Amino acid sequence: MSFQTLPTLVQLALQSLLRVEALAISAVQDLPWVLFPPVFKEAFNHRQTNILRAMVAVWPFPCLPVGSLMKNPHLETLQAVLDGVDLLLTQVWPRSCKLKVVDFRAVNHNFWHVWGGAEDHACSPQVIRKQQKLEDLPKSEERQPLKIIVDICLKFCRLDECHTHLLQWAKPRKKSLQFCCPKLQMKVLPVCTIIEILKVFEPDTIQELELNSRWRLEALAHFAPYLGQMRNLQKFLMAGVYVDHCLRKTFTEMEYVHKFLSQFSKLNCLQHLYMNQVYSFSGHMDHLVRCLKNPLETLSITLSLVSQSDLNLLPQCQSLWQLKHLNLSGIPLFFFHFKPIQILLESITATLQTLEFEGCELNDSHITALLPGLSQCSQLTKINFYGNGISMLVLEDLVHRTAKLRQLTHELYPAPLECYDNGSLILDRFIQLCSSLMTTLRAIRQPEKVSFGAGFCSGCNERCVYSLEIKLCSCWQSD
Repeated sequence: MSFQTLPTLVQLALQSLLRVEALAISAVQDLPWVLFPPVFKEAFNHRQTNILRAMVAVWPFPCLPVGSLMKNPHLETLQAVLDGVDLLLTQVWPRSCKLKVVDFRAVNHNFWHVWGGAEDHACSPQVIRKQQKLEDLPKSEERQPLKIIVDICLKFCRLDECHTHLLQWAKPRKKSLQFCCPKLQMKVLPVCTIIEILKVFEPDTIQELELNSRWRLEALAHFAPYLGQMRNLQKFLMAGVYVDHCLRKTFTEMEYVHKFLSQFSKLNCLQHLYMNQVYSFSGHMDHLVRCLKNPLETLSITLSLVSQSDLNLLPQCQSLWQLKHLNLSGIPLFFFHFKPIQILLESITATLQTLEFEGCELNDSHITALLPGLSQCSQLTKINFYGNGISMLVLEDLVHRTAKLRQLTHELYPAPLECYDNGSLILDRFIQLCSSLMTTLRAIRQPEKVSFGAGFCSGCNERCVYSLEIKLCSCWQSD
């Protein structure tokens, strides 16, 4: 063991204290506040639940960021923390307890780096003065409802045991505690389960919402009023919304769509909107864009069904005139009149940072139409034109234009059409033409990350990519 890894006297004392559980619990009331974090962290790591329960009830700091210690959810540890909150609520509030927030979010938290492992820093004059200021807060501020903060990120069709226990524990305590959920991510959950969650966690505390629901329109309409209550929502990602064929183009379907889209008029903080594999709003986007109150930073509509009338509305919507991120990947724009996209791009040249048109079936005429606006996007950091049919001549022009954009750090271009023979990639030609394009680009500036990608191989569904080195698809590697 090196000198640097020898435990300090304080660490040895803590380990000795925690070996005798009854002694540790009885000592909690008299424990110096600077030792609470390292003792709690040590007890947490060893799952000493009785000690954790006692410490929560007398926690001397405004925040207990317990979530950053939970690398893997553990039901008994969660129960111990919640039991500590119950103990605090049922007893006379200890004068030494300053707890206002129990944070279950699994994020890196500086608290444990400062307090949990650096005892010398915890005893510094600056930290002591800060704690003294906290102790001098008026009692009225200390007695506000305790706040429980949880990010709910569910990847399966049902709640896991920790989320189930937390929800069951929270329901009867909703009047005495404030439950907040800044991030709510749901995948393939029935709408009734999500509504049960929103009856506990206040909808206006949600800042990020991800619904990968596979819902029909009726379920979406049932959820709509709860969406309208999320007045502080900043980021909304919606994926997998389908049309029930028995309702296609009926009055009932339109009612469901309008009920849901009308809720966007209440989302005054919305900045980032993502829609992926959404097939129900085609021809109804006017209801969405007209409801947007504030400028969006991100608009991402990918692998979704849109109509020409939807595209026509985009450049007319003032909420889109300050976009930083535009992604229309997977939408076959070849079949639409392209002028609205060109106008939209020209209106956001001062703010646009990322532009993605992957797999949009663009051809030479589309790229040529985009070039005047694209060359003016001085803030652009990323472009993605993979999966489009563009000739060598137009690609050379595109590379010349983008080479002058000094902020670009990530560039994805399609391989030229001349690399193919009846749809099959000619490898030698691919290497030769992409090398020529790379030379053209490097003659103007040194790109950070640039690649030219062929279409997906029909055999392995991978691309051949020409970058700093050539990456062949699995089929070419096996030849």
